[in-house]
Amino acid sequence: MSQAPESTVEKSKSLSRTRLVLAFGGSLGVFGALLFAPAGRLAWTAGWLYLGIVIANVTINYAYLRHRNPELIQHRMRYEKGTKTWDKVWAGLFTPVFLAVYVVAGLDAGRYGWPVVPRWMWPLGLALFLLGTVLFTWSMGVNPFFERTVRIQSERGHRVIDTGPYRFVRHPGYIGFLGWILSAPLLLGSWWALIPSILSVVGLVIRTALEDRTLREELPGYAEYARRVRFRLIAGVW
Repeated sequence: MSQAPESTVEKSKSLSRTRLVLAFGGSLGVFGALLFAPAGRLAWTAGWLYLGIVIANVTINYAYLRHRNPELIQHRMRYEKGTKTWDKVWAGLFTPVFLAVYVVAGLDAGRYGWPVVPRWMWPLGLALFLLGTVLFTWSMGVNPFFERTVRIQSERGHRVIDTGPYRFVRHPGYIGFLGWILSAPLLLGSWWALIPSILSVVGLVIRTALEDRTLREELPGYAEYARRVRFRLIAGVW
């Protein structure tokens, strides 16, 4: 009798690992196509370097979450019920603008070679990327409610998180993602990609304000937390 539950658990874990591998492989394939299809060639050093950095980042992020917050991995793989309608609309508008960063970079630096970003800015882009991804990963590690969409996760005992980077600003994960977005044009060597990159940053700032308002109105204890931690994104600024 005791073997059935154990077998079911192992089967569930195996299926979860398979889903993760397929999701990772599929996402990597789409991401690579976004870069190299517009570039029209595979001989693009900056594109391969960026792809390698992203793969390394995702691998480290996954290993960290497996150790620190494994439950979150599964929750971030799916969209849960209760996602705010405004967030669905936002995602529909934001996603093509964000993906345009890579399409434009492929066309610019990869295919046509329009005005080139100086090479000395590549290390600056890498530093921005690393700082951003460290903050993003740290935020996920301490926040078990860091799902992909905005909703009140009542069935999971949603509560205010005020540890780690949340001691300093209320939405540190967004700062990390901003670093990722702004670093891409520098790492890929494309000035034109800064246009969709900056538009994406504006979109994230708007989402931050909308999410903050939702949490103030619907999450118990958040209003008091907001009084203690005054700033949403940048301490001393906003």
